[in-house]
Amino acid sequence: QVQLAESGGGLVQAGGSLRLSCAASGTFFSINTMGWYRQAPGKQRELVAAISSGGTTNYADSAKGRFTISRDNAKNTVYLQIDSLKPEDTALYYCNIKYCSTSRCYVEYDRWGQGTQVTVSS
Repeated sequence: QVQLAESGGGLVQAGGSLRLSCAASGTFFSINTMGWYRQAPGKQRELVAAISSGGTTNYADSAKGRFTISRDNAKNTVYLQIDSLKPEDTALYYCNIKYCSTSRCYVEYDRWGQGTQVTVSS
């Protein structure tokens, strides 16, 4: 079973920075896409940023310029650097991976972390 360990969330003042980490462990052949989503109370979960195994990145419009996603394939870890935090960034941030369990990827599996809380005060 694949597990995701998230860390780095917390309480920070507006304008500050945080670096979220998500490490994957367990049984898998390869991790294809790694990403970060967030969900604020009363809102739908939304994509923040994603990165492919080859390093191609995709950002939500609201995240461009302030968010940086990266990954360390050797450590099976994805990071999200958040700068110039705003109160509207307050949300539960979820790590997500899409992976194959075998070399012959009949289906791409999806795994979510439990979430790490980011709270930004004004």
